[in-house]
Order: sequence, then structure tokens, then C-alpha cells
Amino acid sequence: MSFWRPPTYRPLTSAECTERASAQAPSLRRRLTAFVYEGVLLFGIVVPVALVYGVLTNQRHGMEGRLGLGLTLFATLLIYFVWCWRRSGQTLAMKTWHLQLVDAGGARPPIWRAMLRHLLSWLWFAPSLVAAWAFDWHSTRQIMGALVGWIGVYSLLSYLLPRRQFLHDVLSGTRLIDARP
Repeated sequence: MSFWRPPTYRPLTSAECTERASAQAPSLRRRLTAFVYEGVLLFGIVVPVALVYGVLTNQRHGMEGRLGLGLTLFATLLIYFVWCWRRSGQTLAMKTWHLQLVDAGGARPPIWRAMLRHLLSWLWFAPSLVAAWAFDWHSTRQIMGALVGWIGVYSLLSYLLPRRQFLHDVLSGTRLIDARP
């Protein structure tokens, strides 16, 4: 009697990573799907960290201690992403969608490059949030419209960049590659 077995996951060899680092990035659709999935999974990190922060600081209102909470969450996400990218080149969402982060030579990025990529990846959000602040927007519709519009522009910008990588990957010297065996 044979039972269904899930496919086994085999990490790419260094030769495969080097070869794929010189190719075009995986499809924009796949990368954006992983981006959205990553956002969903990050709730599992952000919510408990925010809860612990609130308890430890005796935070009674969401507007109290916003800066401290923001810095704590920023540091937590930095640690999460850098750890994942240094360990295997993949976060859980990247594993699900068979994407892997490598440097220009196809190796796992060094810690400084992973940190730089994380900082530059805020280009997905920062311009629209700065615009919302500069124009004194307070309605959810205006802020979400700016965010969604900028994310669309930022993602389409990849068609103009080398190997169709995102701008933060080009600036940090990293690449997303197809990690399917």
C-alpha cells in the first residue's frame, strides 16, 4: 500500500545559485504574492512582540509609547529578516514560493548586505508614508491609496532595472532567484 508523500525540499547547490544569480528575477506576480504572504505571516511576529512591549511598558493606550513600540518592531523585523536571509537565504514566505536571496555571486549575503537590504526594502512604504505626513493626510482612504499606488509603481519599476530585480535589491547588491529544484 503506498501513501502520498509530500515532495522533498532540496536546497540549491552553490553552483545552481551562481548560475541563477545571473538570470532574470522570478516573475513579478510570484514575487508580489510572496510579498503579500510575508505580510500575513509577519502578524505572527508583530502581534506577540507588541503585546509583550505593551505589558512590559504598562502601555494603556495605542498612542502612548509609539516611538518605542515602532523601534522595537523595527529591530524585531530586522533581526527576523537578517537571520532568515543569513541562515538559508529564505523566509517562510520565500520558501513557500521558492524564492531565495543571494548576493551577486550567488552566495548567501553577508550580514551587512542583508541589513542594508532590509533598510532599503522600506522603499516599498517610506515614500508614500512621507507624502502622507507632508500633505497632512489623516484619512485611511488617502493613506491606503498612497500606499497601494506607490507599491504598484515601485513593483513596476522592476521592469526598467537590470534582471528585473527590485530597486532595493539593485542598491544592496542582492538578487532574488528561483529556488525550485
